[in-house]
Amino acid sequence: MAVEEELPQLGEPGVVFHYARLVPASRTTAVDDSFWHGLRAATTGAVDSLRHLPLQATVLACTSAGFTSGPALPPGVITAFDALTTALHERRLTRIALATPYPEPVTRAEAEALQAHGIDMAAHASLGLDDGYPDITTEQILTLCASLPPAAFAEADALVLSCTGWRTLGAAAALQKRLRIPVISSNLALATYTPPPAPGAAP
Repeated sequence: MAVEEELPQLGEPGVVFHYARLVPASRTTAVDDSFWHGLRAATTGAVDSLRHLPLQATVLACTSAGFTSGPALPPGVITAFDALTTALHERRLTRIALATPYPEPVTRAEAEALQAHGIDMAAHASLGLDDGYPDITTEQILTLCASLPPAAFAEADALVLSCTGWRTLGAAAALQKRLRIPVISSNLALATYTPPPAPGAAP
């Protein structure tokens, strides 16, 4: 739900977003192996349902599915995690503070995955939730970020609000004003993602 609300507000003028629902075989939404595997497995059918649209990019709008395991995605499909790392590299934001709604082990796994992509970690914090992300309030996000050590923001190039499932527009605006560093959310990374040019294409 957050993706469909936030992307149109974050995207460039003239960009249209099309959506296909991914339903895991488990019919669950809690982040675990069955959820990630189910999302990735459902992507093939979703891509097929959109095949007649002249799409510029096709994304799996889940961040955690990009740094966990599961079936291979159809050719050309990227995850929100891929879009996030692309956004950070394009902006030369190489040291971040990370805030997520995930359980702590999932947050640690993301921190390690980001570091493997050349993005250093000043600090990270999580709400410790495995489900119910659309119900997270702006105040909860602000409180979570306030729990990060102040020194982390002095060191960090940016604050990352990871996860496409929580609504971050209000919190991101308040945090950017307060911290005076870029605040990059998963949905912002998705909305501004531009695929690399095809091999042999004119620059």
